[in-house]
Amino acid sequence: MPFARSILSVIALAMTLTVQAQVYPAKPVRLIVPYPAGGGTDFFARAVGAQLSTQLSQPVVVENRPGAATMIGAEAVAKSAPDGYTLLLGDTATFAVNTSLYKKLPYDPDKDLALVTMTGRFALLLVVNPAKLAVGTVSELIEAAKKSPGKIDYASPGPGSPHHLAMEMFKQRTGTDFNHVPYKGAGPAIQDLLGGQIPLMFLDLAAGGPQIKSGKLKALAVASDKRIAALPALPTVAESGLPGFEAWAWQAFAVPVATPKEIVARLNAEYRKAIAVPELRQKLIDAGIDPLESSPENASAYARSETLKWAKVINEGKITVE
Repeated sequence: MPFARSILSVIALAMTLTVQAQVYPAKPVRLIVPYPAGGGTDFFARAVGAQLSTQLSQPVVVENRPGAATMIGAEAVAKSAPDGYTLLLGDTATFAVNTSLYKKLPYDPDKDLALVTMTGRFALLLVVNPAKLAVGTVSELIEAAKKSPGKIDYASPGPGSPHHLAMEMFKQRTGTDFNHVPYKGAGPAIQDLLGGQIPLMFLDLAAGGPQIKSGKLKALAVASDKRIAALPALPTVAESGLPGFEAWAWQAFAVPVATPKEIVARLNAEYRKAIAVPELRQKLIDAGIDPLESSPENASAYARSETLKWAKVINEGKITVE
């Protein structure tokens, strides 16, 4: 009898999810952002969420659940009902880095979460405070680092952030040694970079663009695969003597893994429709975000490739976070 009741429960759940998928969405959708309000991820979520609200005829409510390298927000979504009413805007850390960086995770990105689509990426710029570090090119930075191994500090928004790992990969590719100074977020790191307490960091375009244009910071190169429209004269790191070097801060939408495929497909289609709205697309581009879209399968394949890439960097650099 217990076995029969178990089978009936599974059938009942399947029937319930099927009905829900047919009428979806019938109530507000929660969009979990695993970062504080005010950052680039939050900006993206609110801009795209507003357009999705219009398309779905239901509110898309942004809920900030920051902390623990996105793990608090990711766990909340992983353990939520798989009905399409809880959506995660995760990033590089959530889907590709945390598994190598932490010994224990409260969620499994492969077993607990299903990617819906890639959403956007931020170009990472290698920048210096020119008043503190008088270098104008990547080769000059490498030369300065080799003259003073371990004595040049660099900032990051935190251990395991794309900014941190991009610099670790740079160190490994160039045979240089810089001293990592982690901060609790990009804001404090940029503040000390501008103040001269820290001379160097990888900084995303959304945060660093205005400071570069004002001359307060100098960009040496961009870590993208090709030059960016916002700074067309700026060479890539690859062009600057490190072929194949590429690093992005990227994001993707995800839902609990048992979410019906019909709902995943609907969310994917609605996102593609939203991101095609010219006003929204330009708003994101102006904020330094490169809008992306993909199938769930392509998003998962990209996440797997990024997981392998950064695992190699983390293992080679013996990077750990307690």
